Amino acid sequence: MKIAIIGGGASGFFAAITAAENHFGSSVTIFEKAPVTLAKVRISGGGRCNLTNGCESLNEFSAAYPRGGRAMKRLLQEFGNNKTIEWFESRGVPLVMQDDGCLFPESQNSESIIDCLHRECYRLNIKIKTQAGVAEINPQTSGSLVLSFVNPELNPETFDKVIVTTGGSPKKRGLEWLEKLGHKIEEPVPSLFSLNLPTDEITSLMGIVAEKTTVSLPGTKIKAQGALLITHWGMSGPAILKLSSFGARIMNEKGYNFTISVNWIDISNEESVKEHIKEIIKTSPGKLLNSVRPFDVPARLWNHLVSKCEFQSNVRWGDIGSKGVTKITTILTADSYWVNGKSSYKDEFVTCGGISLDSVNIKTLESKAVKNLYFAGELLDIDAITGGYNLQCAWTTGFVSGLLRD
Repeated sequence: MKIAIIGGGASGFFAAITAAENHFGSSVTIFEKAPVTLAKVRISGGGRCNLTNGCESLNEFSAAYPRGGRAMKRLLQEFGNNKTIEWFESRGVPLVMQDDGCLFPESQNSESIIDCLHRECYRLNIKIKTQAGVAEINPQTSGSLVLSFVNPELNPETFDKVIVTTGGSPKKRGLEWLEKLGHKIEEPVPSLFSLNLPTDEITSLMGIVAEKTTVSLPGTKIKAQGALLITHWGMSGPAILKLSSFGARIMNEKGYNFTISVNWIDISNEESVKEHIKEIIKTSPGKLLNSVRPFDVPARLWNHLVSKCEFQSNVRWGDIGSKGVTKITTILTADSYWVNGKSSYKDEFVTCGGISLDSVNIKTLESKAVKNLYFAGELLDIDAITGGYNLQCAWTTGFVSGLLRD
């Protein structure tokens, strides 16, 4: 067989290696439009490459995908995180797991992953062609597929099987060449981003981390838990990134102008919060509000919240009364902020949307519209929160598509 992989990213390399290993004697070629391959892998995890997550529950793992979770639950049974770990370690890349479950190469350098993938391609005689962007796929009545290239100096080539792994497209027009073949396209919108609060005083607290928070979009069921980082432009950190992932489409529809609610202590039972505050009043009635921090809220953040409640600086705990108890409970559990815009999270942009899973046979990842055409990676309408889940999707879908099953 003559096999083409369109896209030289994580899923493309994994699909190519899987195809070469499972279809001995086949010719496999990776076509990449850029001058270099695996660019996104190189910057993943801040250059350390968070290649998967150690989560042991399949339900919990698949829940990390706001879009495509049900499909991933099925696909992960075929090639999940444990197989990813085994795959890389058996090829000379020892891995280490952080306390948060994120797995990295022991070298703490993404080049270890890149070198491994390139070594496998060399071992399996997989050809890699850069600056070879594909402009069009032309299905033939025989079942073969003809690729035409953006560069007019490259002649069209015919292949028996083609796997498209071109990654997420920021705009729908970038997927029109696949849409015209009969594939349904889900509108691409950004996911995994931090939130801008350009005029809010909280930005003066940049660098402060609230370790346990719940952030939510009022009027929806969308919420996320985790650490929240205050930045000089607004808010970031795991809780915010997770919220942006699950709320990607709603936030886009709102033009990135909306209100978020922040529970700074990750306690939803308001009565228990009130009891805690009443206990402080009972034990420290003569102390100033700023001097006793409920639930160990970071000092500068607590001062900000006290100021936001409009208490005078000389107010003591014993003087706040029942209205003061309610004010503090509300600011701790349902603080409100107006968001005006977003910022990309480092360089690790992710998009939701792409090839609709309705257009794909989920068992094989073969196109329902074009025989012998397969898809893998972020091009599919599957995306995840941070923590190694997006790269796991690349390995999983790359492996399943690379089997080239009918």
